[in-house]
Amino acid sequence: MGESIEKQTSIMNKYFDIFIEKLPSIIVAIITVIIGVLIAKMVKKIMHRVLNKYRTSIGVVSFLINFVQVLIIVFAVMQAFSLMGFNTTSLAAILGAAGFSIGLAFKEVLSNFGSCLIILFFKPFQIGDYISCNEIEGTVSEIQMFSTSLKTVDNKLIVMPNFQITSNPLINYTAQDKRRIDFVFRFEYDTDVKLLYDIAKKIFEEDDRIIKNPQPLIGIDSMENNSITFVAKPWTKTDDYWDAYYDIMEKFKNEFDTNEIKLSNVALINTIK
Repeated sequence: MGESIEKQTSIMNKYFDIFIEKLPSIIVAIITVIIGVLIAKMVKKIMHRVLNKYRTSIGVVSFLINFVQVLIIVFAVMQAFSLMGFNTTSLAAILGAAGFSIGLAFKEVLSNFGSCLIILFFKPFQIGDYISCNEIEGTVSEIQMFSTSLKTVDNKLIVMPNFQITSNPLINYTAQDKRRIDFVFRFEYDTDVKLLYDIAKKIFEEDDRIIKNPQPLIGIDSMENNSITFVAKPWTKTDDYWDAYYDIMEKFKNEFDTNEIKLSNVALINTIK
């Protein structure tokens, strides 16, 4: 019993001596980590100020700042381990092997991260754009490392994996400063085409939201045995698109009623979003 207590005491004294011997290194290592964290915060503020000055997109700013901050802290931790006598080369090799195994296990997660980089640096869309991808559409509200959030017109939140966005065709409706509204109507074959043309021209000329250049495209798109397809395609600013669409559609309805113009039995009214 006495020998066991003496042996335990000897072991504790040994570890205590090692702790006392390593204490200065531990203190320096802790200070190194603290300094690393402070430097990371300072660099974060500087990068935020500089990147915003050059009007870099919000998504890129957020990603670069977080990436550099984590990189600095990891470097400081590695230096701290080195000061305490650990072999950082072996530690790096272990982390590398672990990272490879994790990469295989979380392949889809890493694919989403890689897709995030593509979105941020090639900018197929930005926060605030209205996009459609894989039959899902909405306004981009947030671009995260693994997913992108869309807000629909009826205020629903859709979270899409980034890989799904970069691996499918994507339509960005607000990438350009102007868009074309396509009004398509089907009338009886004997309808006065000149009257249709005059109505469309009058509506577009009286609406200030319609851009004069390029000029609206107005005319017969196709003819069938008992009907004609008439199109009127004006241009408007992207921000005015939906307001102009609904207002002008109502004006067409009123003009058709006033002039007693009847749509074909199979009437087609279409717009390209």
